[in-house]
Amino acid sequence: MKFFLLCFLLCFGLKPAFFTAASDDQLLYHGFTAGTNLTVDEAASVTPNGLLELTNGSLGCKGHAFYPTPLHFRKSHNDTVQSFSVAFVFAIHSSYPIMSRQGLAFVVAPSMNFSTALANQYLGLMNSQNNGNLSNHIFAIELDTVLNIEFKDINTNHVGIDINSLQSIESNSAGYYDDRNGTFQDMVLASGDAIQVWVDYNGEAKKISVTMAPLQMAKPTRPLISTNYDLSSVLQDPSYIGFSSSGGEVDSRHYVLGWSFGMNKPAPLINSVKLPKLPQPKHQSKLLKIILPIASAIFVFAVGSMVILLVRRKLRYAELKEDWEIEFGPHRFSYKDLFHATEGFKNKHLLGAGGFGKVYKGALPSTKLEVAVKRVSHESRQGLKEFVAEVVSIGRIRHRNLVQLLGYCRRKDELLLVYDYMSNGSLDKYLYCDDPMLILNWVQRFRIIKDIASGLLYLHEKWEKVVIHRDIKASNVLLDSEMNGRLGDFGLARLYDHGTDMQTTHVVGTIGYLAPELICTGKATPLTDVFAFGIFLLEVACGQRPVNSNARANQPLLVDWVLEHWNKGSLAEAVDTRLQNDYNVDEACLVLKLGLLCAHPFTNARPNMQSIMRYLDGDLQFPDLTDTDMSFSLLSQMQGEGFDRYALSYLSLNTSIGTISGLSGGR
Repeated sequence: MKFFLLCFLLCFGLKPAFFTAASDDQLLYHGFTAGTNLTVDEAASVTPNGLLELTNGSLGCKGHAFYPTPLHFRKSHNDTVQSFSVAFVFAIHSSYPIMSRQGLAFVVAPSMNFSTALANQYLGLMNSQNNGNLSNHIFAIELDTVLNIEFKDINTNHVGIDINSLQSIESNSAGYYDDRNGTFQDMVLASGDAIQVWVDYNGEAKKISVTMAPLQMAKPTRPLISTNYDLSSVLQDPSYIGFSSSGGEVDSRHYVLGWSFGMNKPAPLINSVKLPKLPQPKHQSKLLKIILPIASAIFVFAVGSMVILLVRRKLRYAELKEDWEIEFGPHRFSYKDLFHATEGFKNKHLLGAGGFGKVYKGALPSTKLEVAVKRVSHESRQGLKEFVAEVVSIGRIRHRNLVQLLGYCRRKDELLLVYDYMSNGSLDKYLYCDDPMLILNWVQRFRIIKDIASGLLYLHEKWEKVVIHRDIKASNVLLDSEMNGRLGDFGLARLYDHGTDMQTTHVVGTIGYLAPELICTGKATPLTDVFAFGIFLLEVACGQRPVNSNARANQPLLVDWVLEHWNKGSLAEAVDTRLQNDYNVDEACLVLKLGLLCAHPFTNARPNMQSIMRYLDGDLQFPDLTDTDMSFSLLSQMQGEGFDRYALSYLSLNTSIGTISGLSGGR
């Protein structure tokens, strides 16, 4: 019968490499055929040459592919889950090899309907409401290329075992153990190469094992991950098997080349020779199209034309590149790409301008990825190497509430910093607009506040180094397509090892957000960021700028005005009147009091970001603030602490701090 079927396929011109063997206890795919042997949805499809493409490169997409017939994992209704084995070959292609967004997962689930699942970090499997629910009855093996803090991922290149949740019960960096010497060999999930994965469940021992290796290598003896877990408490009978994947802000495509499954027996071997070919990178085909016409032209004319073209381009797109920048190569963009992305930095693409440069919207020519390009004039060549090193280090940070810094370019006396583009712009546009349609409601404001607090907590305490942002303000808070807050503009940020002393630097930042000790000592610390965050809290809650020369003559500073309301017991009157009293009074008063506490003139009175997050989440009761010694001004308190007269004059003349009263110390 199988011989007859194979002859039938050959007679009709179908490729035998895509022949699928399937029975009650096993299946085998060497490539795929559209519409006959898989159920696919959303972005997933089968390519003409037999690849299962789970994501198509569009931003924020998700896709699923399942074997259409449910499988019985138990011999009877009350029986335990039987042993089973899975093998598959996958590949992840990205337009930028140094980064990929999200990943894919092998899934066993009671249904093929994932219409309510979210893309991005949720991998098309779950959403914020059902993640972790025991009623999901989902077992999955995730191959993830993003570090998601909310799921406690270990790094940006890991394999995890997921039970009803995207927080893995066991995970490890991608790689395998060499059978020859037992050493661990790293693998890059988003390398673009085909990779084999084996998933084995021993029903008697209640043991899950995951193994991976390059395509041409036999299955290693030692698994990458091995853990005891009884899937009888998880899987329903029958259940479907298949794959799920999602994309993010970078053009990434997730492929499955082959797949096999065995119930109570090893999964059939996948023959790598029969697998479909992966697509070649686009730039290779473009290069070929350029070379062939040139080769056919007259030799002398072609050489002359190329020389003239190269000289003109070199002059137009000339950029600086020194020996020490070689190690930062993957994070460096060419000036040519950024020039074309912004159409020569035309004003029609201008997003905003500040004291440190202008920001332009652009679309990278090769991928059409939307980016924001900031042109920064560096003050001198001294320290430039350190500055670029810090930019590249910050570019490795991944957090959902931080704008991704993709890289940099250096040309003449300026630096160009490349960020993810945030479609809804900066927060200050919504705080100070006259259009009632753009006014943010309280729910949106409170969520944005918690978003920025989460991002700052990660920078200060959770990442491998301590990152001091040094310029926290509403105009540096960007809003994505779902109005989530993301802290951006890391052009002034500084990095330190955990446990080391902060170094004195030039005073940088924005008037109204500068902590008094920063001006006096020049030393930026996490608590100087906390001070700026406190001013930011007042700004969001009140809908007013920190320093307003056109405001009340006696109270040009927002912090003074809010403090005056607090002294009078009328704190709720400081909330933005445009909200028309439609807000949570307890939350608003908490934000205002927390803003005053964070903006306390003395560092030992300010909370750290860990405490701030617990206050905002309601996990820690906010302390009662006393009105003791409320008549002392900031300047008199600082004089008592020994600050020099020059710094005090600078404060008085340039920042107009006014009279921030003594909130109880240590809170």
